[in-house]
Amino acid sequence: MSTDLTLHQRRRTPTPDESRGIPWLPLLLPDERARAVASLQVGDAAAGDYVCRVGKPVTYWFGVVEGLLKMSSDNAQGITMTFAGMPPGGWFGEGTALKREPYRYNIQALRKSVVAGLPIDSFHWLLDHSIGFNRFVMNQLNERLGQFIAAREIDRMNNPDLRVARSLAALFNPVLYPGVGEVLRITQQELAYLVGLSRQRVNEALRTLEAQGTIRVEYGGLRVLDIAALRSSIFNDKNMR
Repeated sequence: MSTDLTLHQRRRTPTPDESRGIPWLPLLLPDERARAVASLQVGDAAAGDYVCRVGKPVTYWFGVVEGLLKMSSDNAQGITMTFAGMPPGGWFGEGTALKREPYRYNIQALRKSVVAGLPIDSFHWLLDHSIGFNRFVMNQLNERLGQFIAAREIDRMNNPDLRVARSLAALFNPVLYPGVGEVLRITQQELAYLVGLSRQRVNEALRTLEAQGTIRVEYGGLRVLDIAALRSSIFNDKNMR
């Protein structure tokens, strides 16, 4: 297949395994689920592909089936600010979809990823007809608010170990990213992109966190051993001395 095709042009019907990885489908009643499944599409994104761009109209509500995406925007000086990473199981853009407004951020694949999309009209149909879907979206919005408040706090942190700890805790959010589990498949370079530090400094921070028993670095990813410690302020108390 030509790599010149856009992600939208490469869309296809999800496989049964891919559909099973969509966390909100089991919350729907049979007729709601049948309608959603019939309209769902997935696309195979290559590293660097944009899922959506600033200013473009919303056409889908998106989710990550496999891979890793990042949400970011560029300021007037051309500096990129990363808001969040999007690991497997994460669905995003519900606020934009609700308001049917143009995107205010970019979503880009950091590696080869499978991205699912629910057409905007199907999204609104489910909002109008499904209690289970409404609850899922409300939980998403609530968790997202907490995530962005935490992201603002992370931006103001001067301690790199603390920045990495809080950023990892956000990626292990079981509500927003139920597909992650206890192991996050991520490289140190990908984490550096998300945190806004060099790969070398991220490596140092991971060694510190591993020595403290909060994570374990494994081949191809990270295993969380103490999520509460990643979220707490104990690293700030220890590392700022």
